[in-house]
Amino acid sequence: MPALWMETFGIVAGTLTTVSFFPQVVKTWRSKEVKDISLAMYLILTSGILLWIVYGLLIDSISVILANIVTFVLTVAILVMKIRYR
Repeated sequence: MPALWMETFGIVAGTLTTVSFFPQVVKTWRSKEVKDISLAMYLILTSGILLWIVYGLLIDSISVILANIVTFVLTVAILVMKIRYR
């Protein structure tokens, strides 16, 4: 039972950190304004998130895997907009 509690805790934490990217994606998509978004920061962040996905797969943690897959999609969306709307 403790493992289920810990995984639930991870899912809640992952959900909160993932949801934090939605306002940036929506704002960037609507405004098409990207000058204040750091390309280097998002490249590094997206790379780190990809490594978190691999780590989640290695330790078989659904909370780590799911949260980071969604976050990866959101950060890639921001990267695409950064490049496209430059």
